[in-house]
Amino acid sequence: MAAKGSEPIETRLFINGEWRESSSKKTFDVVYPYTKEVVAHVHEADVQDVDDAVAAAHAAFPAWRDLGVDGRGALLRKVADLFLEHNDDLARLETLCTGRPISQYIDAKLSAESWRYFADGAWAVQGTASSNTPGILSMTVKEPYGVAALIIPWNFPLMMFSMKMAAALAAGNTVVLKSSEKAPLTSIFAAKLIEKAGFPPGVVNIIAGYGNPTGAALASHMTVRCISFTGSSLTGQKIQAAAAKSNMKHVHMELGGKSPAVIFEDADLEAAAAATQFSIRFNSGQVCIANSRIYVQESIAEKFMHVFKAQFSQFQLGDPLDPATVQGPQIDVLQYKRIQEYLGIGAKDGSLTVGGDANEGFFIKPTIFENLPDDSRVMREEIFGPVVAINTFKTEEEAIRKANDTEFGLYASVFTRDLDRAVRLSRALEAGTVGVNCTSPTNAKDAAFGGYKMSGTGREGLLYSIDNFVQTKSILIKAAGQGLGFF
Repeated sequence: MAAKGSEPIETRLFINGEWRESSSKKTFDVVYPYTKEVVAHVHEADVQDVDDAVAAAHAAFPAWRDLGVDGRGALLRKVADLFLEHNDDLARLETLCTGRPISQYIDAKLSAESWRYFADGAWAVQGTASSNTPGILSMTVKEPYGVAALIIPWNFPLMMFSMKMAAALAAGNTVVLKSSEKAPLTSIFAAKLIEKAGFPPGVVNIIAGYGNPTGAALASHMTVRCISFTGSSLTGQKIQAAAAKSNMKHVHMELGGKSPAVIFEDADLEAAAAATQFSIRFNSGQVCIANSRIYVQESIAEKFMHVFKAQFSQFQLGDPLDPATVQGPQIDVLQYKRIQEYLGIGAKDGSLTVGGDANEGFFIKPTIFENLPDDSRVMREEIFGPVVAINTFKTEEEAIRKANDTEFGLYASVFTRDLDRAVRLSRALEAGTVGVNCTSPTNAKDAAFGGYKMSGTGREGLLYSIDNFVQTKSILIKAAGQGLGFF
C-alpha cells in the first residue's frame, strides 16, 4: 500500500512552534495519483489560522532580526543537514503527492544546497556609504520586511519551499508558508525538521489550504509586508491585486510559461531532439519552463521530426515509486481532464501525429501536434502536460516573430552552430532565460531565474533570491556645526 511508511504522516498545521488542527477542523484529501488512493487527510487552514500564523511571525520578528547572520545561519545549516539525512522520507512523500517518479528525485540535495548557501549568503546583503553631500555622511542599509508570506506550487514543492524560505529567513524575516493543497506533505515534514533544528517559535509557520480562503487571506493581510508566489499567471494577478488593495505589500512572482525552442538547419539535430523531447516529458510536462512550442527550419523539418519522434516514444509509464519508471501520471483528475480538453482542441486545429490518447489512471502519453495555427489555444495557453506543438519556419526573422508571439516570457531556446546567430537570438528572444544549444530544465545555480511579461516579476536564484526579502533604508548623519544640508 502506497501510504505505508516508516512512521505516520503528519497532517496538522505548524503555528508558533506548535502542531495544531485547523480552527474549523476541516481537512482535505491528498491522493496518490497512480493508485488514486487517499494517503492523508490534511488540515485546511482558514482565516483564523492565517491570522494566528501571521501574529506569531510578527511577534517573533524582532528577536529573529536581531539574532544576526551568524545566529540565523547556524540554524539554517542544521536544516540543510536534516534534509540530507531524511532524503528518503522526503522523496517518498513528494512522490505520493505529485506522482513524479522517485527515480528523478534530487530535490532534497538541491534544497540542502539552498539552505547552506543562504546560511552564509546573508553576509552579502550590503549597503553603501557616501560623503559627497557637504556636512552629511549618508549611508544605505538593507533591512528585512518583517513577516513574509510564501505561497508555493505543487510540481517541485520542496525546492520551492527551500529557495524562498531559506532566503527569507537568512535576510531576517519571519515566515508564513502556504503549501499547495495538492502537495502539502513535504512542507509539513520539512516543518518537523525545522522544529528539530531548534528554530524559535513563530519564526517559521507552515499552513496548508486552498487559494480561497487561505491564500487570499495571506495576500490581503495587513501585517504581511512581503509576499513571494510561484504559480499560474491568473493566480498571480489576483495576488497582486489583493496586495495592492490591502497595504501595498512587496510582491515577487514567478508565473507561467509557453516556452519556445527554435531549431535551425545547422543545429546538431540529435542533440536538439534529445534535449527538447526531454524538456516536454520531464515531470509529465508539469513544468512552467517546458518547451511546449518547437519551431523547426523547413529545410530540416522532416529529418528532425524523425529523430524527435524516435526518442519521444521511448518511455515507461508506471508506478512513480518504482525506480524503473520514467514518466508518472498527471497530478490529479483536474489536471488530467484539463489536458484532455486541449487534446481535443489540438486534434481539431492541427494534426495529431504522436500520442493523444490516455492510459488508465491519470496518465497522458507524450503527444505531438503539427501544423497548428498560431492562434490555436494549444499554441497560446499553458497546458502543463506532455504536449508539444511543432511548427516550421523559413527565415530567422519569422522564427523570432513566432517565438515572441506570446504573453509569456519565462524560458526560450535556440539550437544553432552559428555563433553570430546565437548572439542575435539571445538578445531578440523575449524571455528571462535563453538557452543556446540547451533547453529547460537546464539552468545554472548562480543564474537569475524569472520571467518577462506575464511570466512574473523579480528574480530568484542563489545570488538573487535574498534581494526579494530586503528593503533599502537611507540614513543621514549630520556633522555638528555644518549647514542645514538642504538640496
